[in-house]
Amino acid sequence: MQDWEMRQKALDFIEAHREAHLATADTEGQPSVVPICYAFDRENIYSAIDEKPKSVPASSLKRLRNIQINPKVSLVVDDYSDDWNRLAYVLVTGEAVVLWPEGESPAEHARAVVMLREKYWQYSRMSIEASPLIKITPLKLKMWTFGNQAEK
Repeated sequence: MQDWEMRQKALDFIEAHREAHLATADTEGQPSVVPICYAFDRENIYSAIDEKPKSVPASSLKRLRNIQINPKVSLVVDDYSDDWNRLAYVLVTGEAVVLWPEGESPAEHARAVVMLREKYWQYSRMSIEASPLIKITPLKLKMWTFGNQAEK
């Protein structure tokens, strides 16, 4: 399979899924991994800081603090099955920024809110338009399936 075909498969895989695991790291390299919901426009991945209960205010979340000091992130989108012939994942290595509603890209923030609400009905009941979003720009994709592996 050619590189562009494998890249398209990886993009399709990301687009078809509903949750992933985001890894960030602090200044000392200590990793932190959290599950996220996301929307994907085949160029960037967007994740809301929503109104689910949190132990600190949204602006103090570790993932946001980490991204602001170290924009390098990884994201894993995967399929698990007890039938290991069906195992698969895409590892996204990228750079992240925090988008604020009143920040430098309010139109992009608003577009991401629309995409997230279209994918997750729960967001229609939350005021994510007033919250920060995480934008991940993929720099490298690695797709793995049982018995087949490729990078692009």
